[in-house]
Amino acid sequence: MNTSSQADVIPQSGLSLTDWSVAALKSEDQTPARHHRLMLDKLDALARGDIDRLMLLLPPGHAKSTYATILFPAWFLARNPRASIISASHTADLAEHFARKVRDLILTEGHLLGLSLQKNDRAAARWRTSLASDYFACGIRGPITGRRADLVLIDDPIKSHAEAESPSARNSLWNWYRSDLTTRLKPKGRIVLTMTRWHPDDLGGRLLDTDPSWSVLSLPALAEANDPLGRAPGEALWPEWENEEALARKRRSVGVRVWNALFQQNPTPDAEALFLTTRIPIIDTPPPLKREIRAWDLAATTATEGRDPDWTVGLKLALTEAGQHIVTDIVRFRSGPGEVADTIRAIASQDGAGVLVALPQDPGQAGKQQVAWLSQRLAGFRVRASPETGSKLTRATLPAAAVEAGSLSLLRGAWNRALLDELRDFPHGRKDDQVDALSRAFSLLLTSSAPTSRLNMPHLAR
Repeated sequence: MNTSSQADVIPQSGLSLTDWSVAALKSEDQTPARHHRLMLDKLDALARGDIDRLMLLLPPGHAKSTYATILFPAWFLARNPRASIISASHTADLAEHFARKVRDLILTEGHLLGLSLQKNDRAAARWRTSLASDYFACGIRGPITGRRADLVLIDDPIKSHAEAESPSARNSLWNWYRSDLTTRLKPKGRIVLTMTRWHPDDLGGRLLDTDPSWSVLSLPALAEANDPLGRAPGEALWPEWENEEALARKRRSVGVRVWNALFQQNPTPDAEALFLTTRIPIIDTPPPLKREIRAWDLAATTATEGRDPDWTVGLKLALTEAGQHIVTDIVRFRSGPGEVADTIRAIASQDGAGVLVALPQDPGQAGKQQVAWLSQRLAGFRVRASPETGSKLTRATLPAAAVEAGSLSLLRGAWNRALLDELRDFPHGRKDDQVDALSRAFSLLLTSSAPTSRLNMPHLAR
């Protein structure tokens, strides 16, 4: 009985991954191009254990799936008896298509690897080999409970432009990747993500932002500076298939944003987005500050199963002596009215009496009563309450202008990502609580006259 946590590495053939690819494609009258060979080198390094996370970012139509998702897993299974592979794509149909391709390749060319399939276990989406290794294919968010993997292959996790633009779809994919898929990995398991970039916040983008352990091979359709293949700027990736002239025609057809994302692997924010988040720097140490304000956007509903309520957000914005703006902290939580009030009081104590507390006042008598109640809880602190005026979009133009002018930055913190995501998706995102708090902070900071305050100042509340 095999009790190893990692597949035993027992070569079944002297063929290298590149030699296997050349031999397997011979009947198709194909041969690996230079970018395919570079991909194969990276995949070979992953198979040896030199790396355990590999991201392959290439344009559509450049045969990335042929090498990473069809040729590579067959060779890997031959080299690793009793190994298990989970292969996932944006739909079960596409995952099954890749699974069938790998299975059929083993049936026709597996003798080159000393590999065959078990006779009674050849279903398209799940099958076992003669070396007791197994392969399982599933769609994104498909059921994989009970499965374990030495190797996870993710190919084309995004179905369409609409899906890439949807914050909820991106979050759903991210949650499935973290909670379902990666928990299926055996110790020392490996992951290959093969995709075309769609959006700054797609799966590849989030991994690049949050996990520095990934080895990344990014190959644009037209070479840019420091090209991994050593191409001159503007040189086509696969000129035998699609030369510079053909790619230039395609660029004119699809437009700049689609071209930058799908073909150059450099997705940019929507030109129609209000906040140009790529212009917001993250700093480690703030300069001397002139004024600070903590602006709140209030909600009073706890999260329950099946519900996704708004957040209560307290955003602290500072104005520097040089006239720059810095978001120095964000508190974001969901709870009932009593806990909201307690938290606002606790945060005010941490900030110190020099930081103005800005509260929104809902219209009507109930809004006045809420503000009066909160103000009593905040005795000893400077509090300003005011009603919202104008639309959310109108109120957000003030901080958006600061971003465009390069006068807004963030102090590095765990909250940075959530804020940038919300700013980038505004006004079409699912949530805008942080944007509302930022708009309130900007509006009041410019008119407040709070004394100079410092970060982490001691408690001054009575």
